[in-house]
Amino acid sequence: MDIREFKAGDIVRHFKRETTDDPDKYLYMIIGPATHTETGEELMVYQALYGDYDFYARPYDMFMSEVDREKYPEIQQKYRFELEEAAEDYE
Repeated sequence: MDIREFKAGDIVRHFKRETTDDPDKYLYMIIGPATHTETGEELMVYQALYGDYDFYARPYDMFMSEVDREKYPEIQQKYRFELEEAAEDYE
């Protein structure tokens, strides 16, 4: 598996962005990693850059996983989330 790291402020795109014409939909800003207080599970926290601008947390391994090719054979993106713009690119 490729070594990939995201840092706070990075903008990432979810693979479902390929399924919409809305240029802002499925873009998120990385807040950073977190640890579930009850289970110790590693999470990634991120904020939507569209709609309600809510914050979300997803298990880290799922966040970093590849797109399920059986479920989404038409998707070109390799990973569930990929870097759109690094934080240092817009500082």
